[in-house]
Amino acid sequence: MKTLQSLGLHRKHSAPQDDSLAKYQHAVEALRRSPYMNYPAHVHMETYAKCNAACTFCPYPVLDRKGEKMSDQLIEKIIGDLVEIPASLPFHLSPFKVNEPFLDVRLFDILALINERLPNANITLTSNASPITELNLGALGKVKNLEYLWISFNYHRPFEYERTMALSYARTIERLNMIHLWKAEGRLQTRIVLSRVGDGTAIDNKFCNWVRSRFPLFEFSVFRRGNWLGQVQTKTLDIPDVGCTRWFDISITATGVVAHCCMDGEAKFPIGNVCLQSVLEIYNSPCYRSLRESTVSRLAVAPCNSCSFL
Repeated sequence: MKTLQSLGLHRKHSAPQDDSLAKYQHAVEALRRSPYMNYPAHVHMETYAKCNAACTFCPYPVLDRKGEKMSDQLIEKIIGDLVEIPASLPFHLSPFKVNEPFLDVRLFDILALINERLPNANITLTSNASPITELNLGALGKVKNLEYLWISFNYHRPFEYERTMALSYARTIERLNMIHLWKAEGRLQTRIVLSRVGDGTAIDNKFCNWVRSRFPLFEFSVFRRGNWLGQVQTKTLDIPDVGCTRWFDISITATGVVAHCCMDGEAKFPIGNVCLQSVLEIYNSPCYRSLRESTVSRLAVAPCNSCSFL
């Protein structure tokens, strides 16, 4: 059985450069030959559409569903749908989409339910770190199958950080110091990654060097900037002539509407609604399945032909 790792599904690694697009396309083709043709490799479940940041590269500030909370019943229904994924098949499950997961007071109850009912789900968390407390860190240590805590940091210099994130640099650094101390003392075992949405300038490398020096127990990543299918005005790289590994994902918003993909932040291109259909029914709907089965390049199909994200 192929695993997520063998198929190259480390979704949050640094973006491929032009000379490795062939490797990326190979990963798409490998997914087509895998069980992920029938079952999603990665599920995003936005339990609470709330964020304390207002990042310039993110569509959150203009979301119509801002503040929408997914009901407990719908969360349980989605998890029940995912039980249909064979227990022998690992997949990623991220309890967020365009939001800050630590703002949902139900987070650890949800993670416990995932652990109980979906032992094959590798949990991933992305946060801006600002709301993380010592109590959160203690609870994280009890979560099974937590693959990583990804922290969206983006700028290591105070002025640029606060201009980009609309958060207090001092507060976030305080949180990062706390997390790093827990890591150093062995109280937190999971991988911690500080990330930056790259812009192709020298700041990308300076960011990596700063993380290496300031927080040596953390990993770092600079990944390719995207314009969220035209929903954010930002400069991006050229659209690559390849398929997309995210055709093998499913991205559920707090309202139950399933967005086209993780980059469809506003769910302008919905493919279904989990309030009305099962997760796997939506994933295997004819139009969405055809992307996985036969589309060679994103350039051949909308809205993917407007997306440079890898």
